[in-house]
Amino acid sequence: MLEILQTVLISTGVVAAAEIGDKTMLLAVILAARFRKPLPIILGIFVATFLNHAIAGALGATLASFISEDILRWVLIVSFIAMGIWILIPDKMDDDDESHDRLKRFGVFGTTVVLFFLAEVGDKTQIATVALAARYQVEAFWVICGTTFGLMIADAPAVFIGNKLAEKISMKLMRQIAAAIFFILAVAVFIEGL
Repeated sequence: MLEILQTVLISTGVVAAAEIGDKTMLLAVILAARFRKPLPIILGIFVATFLNHAIAGALGATLASFISEDILRWVLIVSFIAMGIWILIPDKMDDDDESHDRLKRFGVFGTTVVLFFLAEVGDKTQIATVALAARYQVEAFWVICGTTFGLMIADAPAVFIGNKLAEKISMKLMRQIAAAIFFILAVAVFIEGL
């Protein structure tokens, strides 16, 4: 039980920190400003994220079962370092009004699910989910729960507070903290292998 709790907490913390200032957080702000219906937006974010991270978690756990322990350790170390570096680069999101207007026919919930799922494909949090699921393959389900919760911790408040969040929190500082977490995870995996 302690291992599961540790897996959930690490997964939640890593993704919550990585998500601050990410394009999907900006997407949450944009959707909130356009639709002004927080509940379907938050539910859409949850569904899209859980589906996206379930695919990523399954991929990570599957890859881990085909790769030797030593190779997996080095893949994780390199992945965590790459994630730390990637996080230091601010995200920019293209606000394509025409594609957003076409998606409105799906309603607030459907539009949010589609946009968030697509925005998460290949995103830092999805890659982190793959890496964490590979690392904690026995607890891959709990990794998925943790990474989904971590994204919700970061994005749900953005729906409610929108642009006020950006005024109060230094995105540069949050990216630096998130990067440091990934660098620490890389060192921990390296030390664990010794």
